[in-house]
Amino acid sequence: MSLIVQKFGGSSVANAEGIARVAKRIVATKREGHDVVVVVSAMGDTTDELVDLANQLSTNPPTREMDILLTAGERISMALLAIAISDHGVRAKSFTGQQAGLITDSAYGNARILNVTPQRVADTVAGGEIAIVAGFQGVNKATNDVTTLGRGGSDTTAVALAAALNADVCEIYSDVDGLFTADPRIAKAAHKIDRITTEETLELAAHGAKILHLRAVEYARRHGVKLHVRSSFSNLPGTIVTDEEEENMEAPIISGVAHDSSQGKVTVQGVPDQPGMAARIFEAVAARGCNIDMIVQNVSPQETQLTDVSFTLPEAHAQDAREALAALKAEIGFANLLYNENVGKLSLVGAGMRSHPGVSAKLFGALRDAGVNIEMISTSEIRISVVVRSEDLDKAVRAVHTAFELDASEVEAVVYGGTGR
Repeated sequence: MSLIVQKFGGSSVANAEGIARVAKRIVATKREGHDVVVVVSAMGDTTDELVDLANQLSTNPPTREMDILLTAGERISMALLAIAISDHGVRAKSFTGQQAGLITDSAYGNARILNVTPQRVADTVAGGEIAIVAGFQGVNKATNDVTTLGRGGSDTTAVALAAALNADVCEIYSDVDGLFTADPRIAKAAHKIDRITTEETLELAAHGAKILHLRAVEYARRHGVKLHVRSSFSNLPGTIVTDEEEENMEAPIISGVAHDSSQGKVTVQGVPDQPGMAARIFEAVAARGCNIDMIVQNVSPQETQLTDVSFTLPEAHAQDAREALAALKAEIGFANLLYNENVGKLSLVGAGMRSHPGVSAKLFGALRDAGVNIEMISTSEIRISVVVRSEDLDKAVRAVHTAFELDASEVEAVVYGGTGR
């Protein structure tokens, strides 16, 4: 008998019909002879609606109270799902994150998991019942306050429970049939990936792919959790994310093309080319909690000894970064501070890059032929990222997807629930 952790996103349990469909799938898994632990998100847009309600009452609601408020959404869906399962004659018991033993730090709104002690969940499963856990939430042991895990929190909850329970697989159900070689809304010919490594999935998630969240993939890789990405609206096999080697498996050179249209580019012009200048720039930005992505520093001309430093970051962090740097102008003595929000990032990901020459040449050739200019370049062992103008991003994705022969012969992607989550 295997232990399966199943996570269902908000679009899968958006209404009574969806909850009933999910309950039927869970019961079928149980009757196949598996032990089952389920993690569930809030119904549909419940979390957004709760945030809107709070914002109608306050321009700056207390973070502690927001976490108490937002955890209500998952508690509703977990109880309703337990009720639906019991209607099939199968015993189910629901647990909050606190009851399930998810211990976090005290960072309201974006807490990190410190430990998982799922004894009540394990006892429930051992007793032949299905355990249903509210995703996205935990408890700070020092204060006994509930906390939320931030974006992708339910995925992270599921992976953390799978690791703690030594589950055979963690199934992530959403409203698409798996991971695709590109966003099918942009590249209509994107095809489903049958099997992919956690390393490649990390790169895709970190650079714009939306179906799996970065924190969940990081946790899965660190703890050796096998992931299976599937749709709750179909019975198609989905995508396996694992580092287990498969016999006679020849990994493709390129696994996919990710894109991110939510970044901006900051350029600090006329920086004195002296030791410590870059350190001061990025210390100031880091102190404001800004996440930096790509960085480029120009070579300074001998006659001026001045250089330009450019970096990209999420648009949500841009204002803080600009304020931090403006306050630093007198100290550093740079000439100008520029910001460009009209940029997008394209990332080509594939483990095969390590052993196949010519990938960069093909990528840049495809962009050249599509008339797309490159503003910045960044690489890792299995990834090449470029920053282009935002108006060129969709065109660039399609051109690169085609150039690396990732196009499917017919349309494969279906978003059943409309959101991809």
